[in-house]
Amino acid sequence: MAKVLILYSTTDGHTIEICRRIKQTVAAHGNSVQLKDLKDGPELVPGTFDKVVIGASIRYGKHQPLVAEFINENQNTLEAYPNAFFSVNVVARKAEKNRPETNPYLQKFLKKISWQPQHLGVFAGRIDYPSLGFVDRQMIRFIMWITRGPTDPNAIVEFTDWKKVEEFGRMVAEM
Repeated sequence: MAKVLILYSTTDGHTIEICRRIKQTVAAHGNSVQLKDLKDGPELVPGTFDKVVIGASIRYGKHQPLVAEFINENQNTLEAYPNAFFSVNVVARKAEKNRPETNPYLQKFLKKISWQPQHLGVFAGRIDYPSLGFVDRQMIRFIMWITRGPTDPNAIVEFTDWKKVEEFGRMVAEM
């Protein structure tokens, strides 16, 4: 049984939902899994885990700065264990941008950091207009209008392919 550490950064809470599904899938394969939010400043203590996964959401084209900061501060430890990284973003709703090698936000992020994760994933996120503040709601509606996405200010639209998330979880269990 492997001890898997899943670290995450979420903007609106959907990334933690994805992490929970990955945790469920990984645990179903006989592993123990711990989830930790990067904003809580977790420490990577060698020997307390066997594998590490980092998941992070996008807002306005960027991951939260603390994701790159954590990776840069812990790169040696990350590289010492089987590892993976995944990005959650709404642009991944498009078939031509839903793979690690074709997702512009993930590719831009990988160029920003020196760590090269062993495994990568990209998942389409969710738009929950009613939960957004006025400015974010208007900005995201504008971005969606430009990219031909949903703009109804009362809509909650989930683009996540949960089978793809579970597939990623099985890969983590096997790495």
